[in-house]
Amino acid sequence: MKTYKSKFGYKIMVFLALLFCSIIGFMVYKNESLKAIILVGGIFSLVYGLFLYLNLSTEYTLTNDGVLKVKYGFFYNKRFDISKIKTIAKTNNLISSPAPSLDRIELTYGEFDLIIISPKDKIGFAQELTKVNPKIVNKLTE
Repeated sequence: MKTYKSKFGYKIMVFLALLFCSIIGFMVYKNESLKAIILVGGIFSLVYGLFLYLNLSTEYTLTNDGVLKVKYGFFYNKRFDISKIKTIAKTNNLISSPAPSLDRIELTYGEFDLIIISPKDKIGFAQELTKVNPKIVNKLTE
């Protein structure tokens, strides 16, 4: 069994921080009440904490029995049969997925299904998958 941590989504975290700081800064500029600023700050803290948790808890595990387990915090915990994976390719797809980073790869499996993930070591991850299933077309190293 081998576990790969997700790449940390710095761009998303910086974007969220700038967005919420701008909102709070604008509220201060407009002399909003302290109660409103604290409420928005509290909401920001919860959202930011959730994204931080997802960044730190996302992992992809290749089991000894040929299964890919994808864990994305407490939101997503699924298993995929590695023998059904067809291709691995880099993607810029922004679709919601268990990939906290924007540096993503796409796995196609089954008939028309896909999953987008963001392991730190994409090349190593792809090599491990192709060891288990040599039929996978690895477009990362082509």
